[in-house]
Amino acid sequence: MAELTTVARPYAKAAYAAAQSQNALAEWSAMLGFSAAVAADQNMKNVLDHPSLTSEKKAETFVSVCDGKLSEEGKNFISVLADNKRLTLLPEIAALFELFKAQQERSVEVEVESAFELSAEQQDQLAQALTKKLDRKVNISSTTNSELLGGVIMRAEDLVIDGSVRGKLAKLAEAINS
Repeated sequence: MAELTTVARPYAKAAYAAAQSQNALAEWSAMLGFSAAVAADQNMKNVLDHPSLTSEKKAETFVSVCDGKLSEEGKNFISVLADNKRLTLLPEIAALFELFKAQQERSVEVEVESAFELSAEQQDQLAQALTKKLDRKVNISSTTNSELLGGVIMRAEDLVIDGSVRGKLAKLAEAINS
């Protein structure tokens, strides 16, 4: 996974720079998101992996499947990726692009896993507390997991805060066994 990210990063940076220069971050975000979904489709993977197709034909096929969802710059980007045999990296490129965009917008996506469903008020309080702690605008998405017994686990990029009862019990058992 780290290797894919390393290879995809220069392309994501180039796409981000192009989007910034055109003042079109939202358009590029949508375009890359759609392209990533197309590239992840099994039928498209079969086309992209086909050894007898030229990179030009692969790019042409890819653009035709995207049918009007790509700007001229987006089509050129797809052609560059095809020439370098990197079309299959589009999901990674799109994810990195979104990360660069979030860093500029000073926002972060936080996944909250809780034992019980959180009310809107609890989510707002949590978002306010995390906004102060992370010094960024926080967008929360929450899920429930009854195996946690109580508390929450929060994930924001590479930060994980485990405030679950299950996590605390695991730490306690680890301390006792050491």
